[in-house]
Amino acid sequence: RGGMLAAVLLLLTAAGPGPGPVPVRAGRDALREELLLSPLPDGDVAATFQFRTRWDADLQRGAVSHYRLFPKALGQLVAALGVRELHLALTQGFWRTRVWGQPPLQAPAGAELWVWFQPTVTDVDKAWEELSNILSGIFCASLNFIDSTNTVTPTASFKPLGLANGTDHHLLRYAVLPREVVCTENLTPWKKLLPCGSKAGLAVLLKAERLFHSSYHSQAVHIRPICRDASCLAVSWELRQTLTVVFDTFSSGQGKKGKLGSSALWSLSVHSTSLSLPLTLLPTDWSLFKMFSRTLTDACPLASQSKVYVDISPKNKEKELLEVTPPPASVHEAIVQGDKRTYAVYDLLSPSLFNTSRSLNVQLKWKRPQDSSDLPTPILHAQRYVSGYGLQTGEISTLIYNTHPYRAFPVVLLETVPWYLRLYVHTLTIITKGKENKPSYIHYQPAQDRRRPHLLEMLIQLPANSVTKITIQFERALLKWTEYTPDPNHGFYVSSSVLSALVPSVIAMKDVDVDVEQSSLFTSLFPSSDGSSYFVRLYTEPLLVNLPTPDFSMPYNVICLTCTVVAVCYGSFYNLLTRTFHVEEPSRGGLAKRLANIIRKFRGVPPL
Repeated sequence: RGGMLAAVLLLLTAAGPGPGPVPVRAGRDALREELLLSPLPDGDVAATFQFRTRWDADLQRGAVSHYRLFPKALGQLVAALGVRELHLALTQGFWRTRVWGQPPLQAPAGAELWVWFQPTVTDVDKAWEELSNILSGIFCASLNFIDSTNTVTPTASFKPLGLANGTDHHLLRYAVLPREVVCTENLTPWKKLLPCGSKAGLAVLLKAERLFHSSYHSQAVHIRPICRDASCLAVSWELRQTLTVVFDTFSSGQGKKGKLGSSALWSLSVHSTSLSLPLTLLPTDWSLFKMFSRTLTDACPLASQSKVYVDISPKNKEKELLEVTPPPASVHEAIVQGDKRTYAVYDLLSPSLFNTSRSLNVQLKWKRPQDSSDLPTPILHAQRYVSGYGLQTGEISTLIYNTHPYRAFPVVLLETVPWYLRLYVHTLTIITKGKENKPSYIHYQPAQDRRRPHLLEMLIQLPANSVTKITIQFERALLKWTEYTPDPNHGFYVSSSVLSALVPSVIAMKDVDVDVEQSSLFTSLFPSSDGSSYFVRLYTEPLLVNLPTPDFSMPYNVICLTCTVVAVCYGSFYNLLTRTFHVEEPSRGGLAKRLANIIRKFRGVPPL
């Protein structure tokens, strides 16, 4: 029993900085903006924006009246509802971890919201409902549909990422709306929260027409308390606005198509069946203008740091693949997610950057074709699917891959299943390498019809170079006719599974001295507790499940037939009963008729 709790506490300790100090540069408030451009193995390009606003103020006391860089709407929200941490993500598409590698910060498809409240909040459920309604208005999203039927309280999967005095999970709420569609109406209020809006700095690249013409789009807001300095005697508040977009240069017609060849191997896996085809990825040249239809002209005047990072990490020292123009002024090396990365850095605040040209258009060219046999495989990735036939029972299967050749590590799996899929917990099976794999820790909260969903958390040990299959059977419930969506035959969504793990690092991270505050992007949001592993949170695909659906066209047909019968039969019968018939006497005609007959008589025409 003690070993199980120790393993869970180890994962939670590495998920965030916890009560330890998070050094922050001194000052009243500061803004830092960053852009990371990463070529993906399959030829796509990922662009990740991050805008970090730090404010040296105590929002919890409610004494703040002047806002400069920090958005007033979010500051008043944190102070009024007793929010300790807030994490909101709106995502369109799915990050393909197996093909694209580990993302800087992944989010599930749809809308995800998880919040830690202060211990002073007496009614957490009421504050949670009010918070979701306010955020729905701020970001023009359907967060007001978050209620008790899709809200859970995890015990082991989510830990405060900022300064925290305790981890009472009763103060945590987590919800996902997998059907939420992200569009320009969500991007516009997100950009308005930036100190410079979309008028200057890196935000000028956020053109909605280009951002939503992509394979993946995710925008997020993270608010957390951090230490003001190394002594951690005062608290500051940090707001991180992140946006990740993946451009498919092949489908957009801006890159060169790949063709089949003999120097590489393309593996297509469908569960246990694999198909191998030879493929060669030809070079694809791209630039800022090709992706965003705009270039950079200046930095945000309110920003203390504005940089562009281009990932030029080679596969090995002898094979450099990328050529960046214009030449970068400096090169930065960092350990990101257990791997050593090399970045070309462009500082927008440097006066020499815009001396030769008024704009910055970073271009990247491939020096040689990329061999798909060299495509890296992430150490941890997963997939999930629904199996079975008919509309009565089914089975949810989750496959978790550990591709590390010699290291085993535990993973915390969080499953949230709606109440109308009635899980049979006794059918839960975990198989690894043909043998049963018993979880070290398990927490299950059964669902209540129309009140709360199923919650299942497990701590599972993943052996080295293994595939772990988790299956559980369910029965579909029959809903009331008023509970069906306007398009019930489309199906009902099941939110993504969440995997949290300490993944072993490929290289020793202790050898590289990385400043937490000066490091790029998300290395300070999930800092590493030691040099042997790094924290990863992954999401699987959302599921689409069909439920027993009545024929909603039958009431329409009955109504139409009934109305027709009533209109024809009853209307005709009522008309016959109430109509009065009169016999009209033929009249001799008036003056006009007599004059016409006189004229016709003179013409020899028979009278009327």
